[in-house]
Amino acid sequence: MYLLLNAAAQNPSLIGGLLPFILMFAILYFLMIKPQQKKQKEVKKMLDELKVHDKVITNSGMIGVISSIKKDKGTVVIKFDENTKIEFQKTAVAGVINETKEEK
Repeated sequence: MYLLLNAAAQNPSLIGGLLPFILMFAILYFLMIKPQQKKQKEVKKMLDELKVHDKVITNSGMIGVISSIKKDKGTVVIKFDENTKIEFQKTAVAGVINETKEEK
């Protein structure tokens, strides 16, 4: 009889012991993992929507215009001035710079 009562008494402490870990994981998921996944999806969408003549900035801070996209190699050729073209991995593009009509 003592063993049954003892086992029943230990069960709630097991749940009570795991509850803080479950709560910490839930908080970690919603504060860190979920936003990171959302950001990765946005970056992937931006890279998939790159097109020729987009003005872009690279991770190194270089600003130029895409002159060609090589889908088979996963690269883009960015033109910086009349004589300078450099081939980058698509993942090196940090963002697309939107120009308003006033800037043009």
